[in-house]
Amino acid sequence: MTQQVEKAKPKRRTYQRSDNVIPDYDYLFEEERSSKKHSKKPRLFKKVLKMNTKPLVTSTLVYFLQALPTWIIPLVTANIINLVTASVTSGVGITRETWIELALNAVIAVVMILQNVPTTVWRDSIMSRMLRRTSAGIKSSVVRKLQSLSITYHKDMQTGVIQSKFLKDTDQVDQLFSITVRNLIPSIITVIVAVAISVYKNGFVALFFLLVVPINLILTFAFRKKVREGYRDFRVKTEDMSNKLSNMLAMMTVTKSHGLEEVEISAFKRSMHKLTGSGMRVDRTGALFGASSWVTSTVMSTLCLVFCAAMALLGQIQVGDIVLYQTMFSQINSGVSVLIGLMPAMASGFEAINSVSEIMNATDIEINIGKVDVPKIEGNVTFDKVYYKYPNTEQYVVKDFSLDVKAGECIAFVGASGSGKSTIMNLIIGFLIANQGEVLIDGKPIQKCNLSEYRHHISVVPQNSILFAGTLRENITYGLNRYSEEDLLRVVEMANLKELVDELPKGLDTVIGEHGDKLSGGQKQRVTIARALIRNPQILILDEATSALDNISEYHVQKAISSSIKGRTTFIVAHRLSTIRNADRIVVMEQGVAVEVGTYDELMQKKGKFYELKCLNDMNQKTAEEALA
Repeated sequence: MTQQVEKAKPKRRTYQRSDNVIPDYDYLFEEERSSKKHSKKPRLFKKVLKMNTKPLVTSTLVYFLQALPTWIIPLVTANIINLVTASVTSGVGITRETWIELALNAVIAVVMILQNVPTTVWRDSIMSRMLRRTSAGIKSSVVRKLQSLSITYHKDMQTGVIQSKFLKDTDQVDQLFSITVRNLIPSIITVIVAVAISVYKNGFVALFFLLVVPINLILTFAFRKKVREGYRDFRVKTEDMSNKLSNMLAMMTVTKSHGLEEVEISAFKRSMHKLTGSGMRVDRTGALFGASSWVTSTVMSTLCLVFCAAMALLGQIQVGDIVLYQTMFSQINSGVSVLIGLMPAMASGFEAINSVSEIMNATDIEINIGKVDVPKIEGNVTFDKVYYKYPNTEQYVVKDFSLDVKAGECIAFVGASGSGKSTIMNLIIGFLIANQGEVLIDGKPIQKCNLSEYRHHISVVPQNSILFAGTLRENITYGLNRYSEEDLLRVVEMANLKELVDELPKGLDTVIGEHGDKLSGGQKQRVTIARALIRNPQILILDEATSALDNISEYHVQKAISSSIKGRTTFIVAHRLSTIRNADRIVVMEQGVAVEVGTYDELMQKKGKFYELKCLNDMNQKTAEEALA
């Protein structure tokens, strides 16, 4: 069901504080969408940092302890050099006070160095816990959003693009927060402390040091736009490559069966060439930026050394202070350089936030909050003057459709491709909601029902069998936490799978390969029927379940269908009309309109549209059989 997100207030979930509990970060994206500010990426970034204020403050305070040696050692070194210089030049010699001061400086240095071990472990523990929880929270939020998005969204969005956003871009977002905590904040602190020490020792020297900041800022602004645009282009081409790979794997059987391997390889090479070119442009920009930054840093460091030496020669500072100021300048210069060097990674991270937000900000979602609970259903389905057209189109694919289906009835839909049959099935499932009219389940409008609960009472057997790499048992019981062995064996019998199970080396626990590739088409379809039946649904939907099967496979699947529809409201979309002879009613669709409704015999006697379809169907089947003979 498609709804605008703004119509429902996002519910922020609370969790007991635990390192093993994955937090819910959905609300961060929800709040971001309601903002009227133009810039969304920094706002999300700030909100995540704000949410982690306590561990950020704690880790920052611990960093001061951890980094003390880098600030204390230069001071101790300068003190020792000045102490030795003073003793040598004074002519007094080495006094007892000199040895005491020398020992005191040595003790301070050793203590500062030793404390670095526990403080480093402590700070890393705080950061690791915070970053791991943040990463898990973002990834789980994306998965929850993907599950809440409508089927229409997933059909429009290419699978490869979604995979790239989830696998690559969420990792880039993780990296953004990691470098912020591990590199950005420490570099800022290092620059501030180094400047403070320099100002305390000599304000004039510190003023010279501060020249490095505007020079590096000019360098940053010169490259910022090019770096950001480069990463955006690289991200888009990466998504395109991921999508092409996903399509190539899905089409592998078709490709090999038609000898089109070289065509696929050539197409992939063209995409790879574009991605490589984009990546090389990003690398060249990064290399030029890095080299420019290093040259600027090195030149400024050399100028600092000459400047401090001149100050010492003029008697403005002590000789030992040259080491101190050179170290402080190096820290300032290094800190600013790190901040500048982080720009490409930060740009990549913000672009990744933008990419992930494309999923999180999507409004085409199913909203079940506040909907009517559906603890059980009888299976009565009513279509009351239903119209439906797909988004951004003008043509209705279902028009003025009305039908009253009693619990336990079997209704078959026939008609040409595009006549509206599958659309009606999607309306029953709740994947689509009527633009006009209503679909009622036991007298309740489906759009007012909690669709997630409602779907626990229905099962769908699609035209294309959807299986996954695992055992036969896992595929049949997919999503069920509890089931009895008796129920499993019963549906195996109903789906006409017993003979197959007996033949398999490990029975129900036999691995059937990726997408069930170790099974035939008819066997796959019967597995999906068993999966539908073990849920004991009140409504069963069979969407052209036999259209792609040969006669023998169709016979077995049809036999499984016949035993499965008893006592359930069943909707069948039929390709082969001979398979629906026993349906309670048959609905003939043409261009979205139900042109005929009746039993098989009634429609055949009428000699209308259904009769024409049946004759055409029989003729096509006879032609196919003759061709095979």
